[in-house]
Amino acid sequence: MTLPISTVSIQSRRPERGEYAEYAHADIEFVEGRDACEVLERQAAATIALFERFGDAGGGISYGEGKWTVKEVLGHLADDERIFAYRALCLARGDRRELPGFDEKLYVAGARFTALPMSFLLEDYQAVRGSALTLFRGLSPEAWLRRGVVNGYPATPRGLAFHIAGHELRHHRVLLEHYVPLLESRPAGRTS
Repeated sequence: MTLPISTVSIQSRRPERGEYAEYAHADIEFVEGRDACEVLERQAAATIALFERFGDAGGGISYGEGKWTVKEVLGHLADDERIFAYRALCLARGDRRELPGFDEKLYVAGARFTALPMSFLLEDYQAVRGSALTLFRGLSPEAWLRRGVVNGYPATPRGLAFHIAGHELRHHRVLLEHYVPLLESRPAGRTS
């Protein structure tokens, strides 16, 4: 049985500075909306539509030497969200340990995203987003604001949820600016 969001979710409201990494502030400013769950649910549809444009044929596109392929970007979004949702879980449950950082480039290099079908990567992304949403929808008003230290900076689950959204929007902009033009300039039927 699926309950409507309004019967489960407590609105998060927007985070304030000091609830997320300062480096994420510019990305979070692009996030439209006041409630993390509504933002993340709406954003998922846009992300899926954007990556579906590429399909398997365009999944290997990269706009430069050392730049990730489209499939690697999608895999990175899922990995990043897993980590940020885990951090939010730890803080929301009152875990007082400082949580470590991670090397996103190492994670992408250690994965095999380009070898996987786009449909699998999209399914994975949707599963990760669904899991994050059920976590966030179940938080109490107090849990949204529990503070901790993540990778050396203070954070709250609310700040981390908006960080997920802002980070994803940054990748949307990069895809639209650098990858979509390459996809659209390819001859029909060309796969690489």
